[in-house]
Amino acid sequence: MAVSRDPDVNRAMCPSRLILEHVTSRWGVLVLAALLDRSYRFSELRREVGGVSEKMLAQTLQTLERDGFVHRDAKPVIPPRVDYSLTELGKEAAEQVWGLARWTEKRVDEVFTARARYDEAKERDAAYDETRTP
Repeated sequence: MAVSRDPDVNRAMCPSRLILEHVTSRWGVLVLAALLDRSYRFSELRREVGGVSEKMLAQTLQTLERDGFVHRDAKPVIPPRVDYSLTELGKEAAEQVWGLARWTEKRVDEVFTARARYDEAKERDAAYDETRTP
């Protein structure tokens, strides 16, 4: 597949947009972050990434594997054993999104404060508009 010579995520048809979507999706970030620590079996990873359904985890892993971020190692044993780990490309991506995730954790209180201020201002504006309506 030929890729644009000058990728630009702001261009509507830039292929980097889809990659960005995969890496920064709700479950993509959390899966990549978990795999930064170590490899996981599917069920372990599902427990580590709280709240993800089997279906969404399977889809996320498949997408990240297809994009070259995750390595799937199926061992021919009974019962079957499949381990998931990051590729070098995956480690690089995981470090980037994990930094953003950690920053988000640190700023939760500030975001909640900003939301409360915004909501209060909206309520005041709505109340003011109601008093002006004939």
